[in-house]
Amino acid sequence: MTTNLNQSETGTIRRLPHPQEAARMNTAELRAAFLVPALYAPGQIQLRFTDLDRFVVGGAVPTAKPLPLENHRETGRSFFLERRELGAINTGGSGTVTVDGKSFAVETEACIYVGRGAKEVAFASDDAKHPAKFFILSCPAHATFPTAVATAKEANTIPLGTPAAANQRVIRQYIHEKGIPSCQLVMGYTELAEGSVWNTFPPHTHNRRTEVYFYFNLGERVLAHFMGEPQATRHLFLHNEEAVLSPAWSIHCGCGQGNYKFIWGMAGENQRFDDMDAVKPLDLR
Repeated sequence: MTTNLNQSETGTIRRLPHPQEAARMNTAELRAAFLVPALYAPGQIQLRFTDLDRFVVGGAVPTAKPLPLENHRETGRSFFLERRELGAINTGGSGTVTVDGKSFAVETEACIYVGRGAKEVAFASDDAKHPAKFFILSCPAHATFPTAVATAKEANTIPLGTPAAANQRVIRQYIHEKGIPSCQLVMGYTELAEGSVWNTFPPHTHNRRTEVYFYFNLGERVLAHFMGEPQATRHLFLHNEEAVLSPAWSIHCGCGQGNYKFIWGMAGENQRFDDMDAVKPLDLR
């Protein structure tokens, strides 16, 4: 079996708590609700269904043979992307994604978008000894857009932050209103410069979109991810290649032992990257 659908979770769906509940949770409860570990497993597709805007969060690590994207009863449709769209960023070796018989090369840190209606999708590595690692996000879609690929050089690149604030970083936007078009999915990744450790600080919320973070290039280092309502913040310690779910009411920022990279993906009412509500650091509690 190549697809792991996390059957241990209730109804195979990760259900997120309300902010009032999150404010009272202990560490184990917070991690069980918001942390998504172990998405990468050699020779498998790992998928986690959530009630966070019906996001599916996943990872595919093809080795000796391609991994097909199999349907699941939680889609309620006859195939996985019948009423969904999908984005995947490759954090491993170079790979290939086949969509309805057409192959697309997806090099390291490139992104592929697959639109609603694609019936057969499969992930493959160019070298089984150095496999591709596809971080996958999928959300519902009511419109169809064509499959497309963008490399890191082709992404819309935005420099932010300063060395003095330890948050100098580059944002690479792939699926967004001025890049690969989609129905509602927005996706890209952020790379911190050497010597910088803070991401997305000062923090913000955006009530019109939910978000997922996936941290990578951490190595053996750990990262503190901050979440919760601005006046009732909580934190999670994350390791390399772990994801965290971020509801619309929650801040999302992090601080690591050193520089790192993270993929971000959003879905909601609009695709404006700057549609956010800033939170002043002195107002945080």
